[in-house]
Amino acid sequence: MQELINRLSELEIISSGLEPNAEKRKELLNVLNEYTEAFIEDIDNGKSYFQNDQAINGLEIDGKAHSLKEVLKNFDREVTHRGINPASGGHVGYIPGGGIYTAALADYLADVTNEYSGMYFGSPGAVAIEHEVLNWLKKVFGFPESSIGNLPSGGSIANLIALTAARDHHEVKGTKVERAVIYLSQQVHHCVQKALRIIGLGDVIIRYISLDDGFRLKAEELQQQIEIDKSNDLKPFLVIASAGTTDTGAVDPLNDIADIAQSENLWFHVDAAYGGFFILCAETKHLFQGIERADSLVVDPHKGMFLPYGVGAVLVKNRKAILHSHHYVANYMQDTYLSDTPLNPADVSPELTKHFRALRVWLPLQLHGIDPFIACLDEKLVLTHYFRARLMKEGFEVGPEPDLSVSYFWYPQKEKENEFNKRLMELIHEDGRVFLSSTTINGRFVIRMAILSFRTKKHTIDTAMEMIVGAVKRVMDHGF
Repeated sequence: MQELINRLSELEIISSGLEPNAEKRKELLNVLNEYTEAFIEDIDNGKSYFQNDQAINGLEIDGKAHSLKEVLKNFDREVTHRGINPASGGHVGYIPGGGIYTAALADYLADVTNEYSGMYFGSPGAVAIEHEVLNWLKKVFGFPESSIGNLPSGGSIANLIALTAARDHHEVKGTKVERAVIYLSQQVHHCVQKALRIIGLGDVIIRYISLDDGFRLKAEELQQQIEIDKSNDLKPFLVIASAGTTDTGAVDPLNDIADIAQSENLWFHVDAAYGGFFILCAETKHLFQGIERADSLVVDPHKGMFLPYGVGAVLVKNRKAILHSHHYVANYMQDTYLSDTPLNPADVSPELTKHFRALRVWLPLQLHGIDPFIACLDEKLVLTHYFRARLMKEGFEVGPEPDLSVSYFWYPQKEKENEFNKRLMELIHEDGRVFLSSTTINGRFVIRMAILSFRTKKHTIDTAMEMIVGAVKRVMDHGF
């Protein structure tokens, strides 16, 4: 016994390194705070994109202890100064994430307290906060209180949860898969196709419905295609609409699609991961009419609420379907299944181990209220109009008037137009002050703007224009 006690004493001394004392904690926090303050204060002055082809060094795990200052030095060099700077207001390519400071405080609090938010038994308070966030979302989107929701890591898992419920509600399994039909547009986010494959619907029939000039799904064609499929003894069961597409920011005619889904007994799913929170803006609220009629809805707080990457949301009206998909009882968890308690988040998601991500939504809303979020969304809409006006003044062609804050543009050329704009994109990335991305629309290479970062301001767009106009001159000087 004494030998065991002696060994435990030795191990306790070594393992105590994982629990720094108050003085050491203060020292670590001071070092970290010094770095993060410098990062935030300098963020408007630095690049938004870093081209760096050198090998990454200094991030190896060698099993030795290093000082936080040394670690942060390597982190700064090899992480924050490579690729896209997603915290920068100059990130106006792809769909920017957020990163507001108060959400970082929430993550710190969640990590220190280490609350387990998967089961009510484990942390009633954490689960209550998740339900409070979900109840707020139900009010925002007009979903009934009886709806079930979850806060997964993002739109990909949120879509997977909703589409699994749709599959199970319509009992699309076995031989039924090959005759089942899903309707969507070419502009739907690719995570939808991934989700369908993951949940065993890789062989389902997918109908891509044509788009209008604003890249919105044509409801009339949807109705016609459903009738054709039914006459051929196929089984339509799901239609997926977008409320803010990634390429063009388009919002499908949600109310018209809801009418069709209701009359044809289809599950109506809306992917509003990027655009959903623009429902809060007076200018764009009308675009979302009908979203409250969806059977399921996905929206990403780490986009439209400017929170750090890693929190999406899904709402599903059909309680039976979502529980059939995800609820499972295990013997070793029998203590956690109590009667008359709120629904466990783990029972409506693939996740059992669940980060307390609801706190990063709840705390900023508690500290800021909703008005600054709405003002920030309004600002992004106005900045989009401003950017497009500046581009047209400089001779650029732009895509159709956007529904939200994503649009695209290109510099017109009689010959080799795509090659010209590809070279223009390369020079923009080489400059790096503002990050833009590209896509292909109807065979044309175009440059995308996706204005959503809470740090994107008028001066950001002015810098972008200076960079773009300079890049055009450089391309022309080299033979175009």
